[in-house]
Amino acid sequence: MNRQEENKQDFVDEEKSKGLLILSQQSLDALPINLEDILVVVQSAFIGLRQGSDNPQKTIIQPVDQRSISYSMVGSDSTSQTVGFKVVYEFDPLRKLDSYNFHSFIFLCDDKTGQPIALMDVVKLGPLRTSATSALMAKAACPDARTALVVGTGIQGQMAFPMLVTAMPHLEKLQIFGHYTEGIQVARDNLRRYFPDRDIEVVSSLEQAANDADIILGVAGASARQQVRHAWMKPNSVAVLVGYGVDADVFQQANCLITTDIEQMKVTCGDLLGTDQLLPEVHAELPDILLGRKTARKTTDDIVFAYNSGMVVTDIALGRYLVEQVQKNPELGQRVKLW
Repeated sequence: MNRQEENKQDFVDEEKSKGLLILSQQSLDALPINLEDILVVVQSAFIGLRQGSDNPQKTIIQPVDQRSISYSMVGSDSTSQTVGFKVVYEFDPLRKLDSYNFHSFIFLCDDKTGQPIALMDVVKLGPLRTSATSALMAKAACPDARTALVVGTGIQGQMAFPMLVTAMPHLEKLQIFGHYTEGIQVARDNLRRYFPDRDIEVVSSLEQAANDADIILGVAGASARQQVRHAWMKPNSVAVLVGYGVDADVFQQANCLITTDIEQMKVTCGDLLGTDQLLPEVHAELPDILLGRKTARKTTDDIVFAYNSGMVVTDIALGRYLVEQVQKNPELGQRVKLW
């Protein structure tokens, strides 16, 4: 064994002796976050999909009565040489039983040393990577946007504006539509934490707000009462769908359809298909748009539909970034000997 191999083995042995790093929701909530860094990490993760990263389709199971939904994902991020395994379990996702529960974690391993890195909660990680992806899609499709409308006041809606404004500081009007009063206040607080001089306008007419919006983010839950219709949208606008809040007719009638990943979209977009169950033509995937290989729209006047399907490669890259931040704040997290 040469000196380099000995040093590598010493590192591996040292990491083993420390035990597995466990990062709880509380630990991650205490971690200082730089939104510009998040955008860079997520963008790099998407570009990595054309440079050696891997993001297989998710596996989904759901009982016939739809009382729960579970899915798992595995992937690798070539930039950080990290492999990750993510699992999600949601109970009462349609909010029919008034007993909603969400549980998820991701397990990260270093693919250079072969050592486990961390087991971490994803309640904070999920909204960060999803809002960053939405912001990247919105910026690509509508770079000169001045007005942004967020439909939904849950976790995704609460984090949408800080990331949007970070990516597009020239946005002038920020509007939100939803019925969860506490969620609206959290959304405002989150925005002011990063942009103290900015505020969000709460709108009562979804149709009127959509008429004027350059960017529409559909981040509502499955129980959303209203959804933006295609007829409400103006030329040169973009609707980014994460959950609900944008009607299926936008998906079916938009001039241009872009997505994070076509195969992933096929697995999760069933409720958006028309009676013929045919998938509209996809113009481009986000990695190719970010690399400049494809455009985010065909013409200036296009109404663009952007399908933001969660990609585990972004969870992995962002998880590795958060672990590195924790290493700068050693009081956070705990070590557990599992092996």
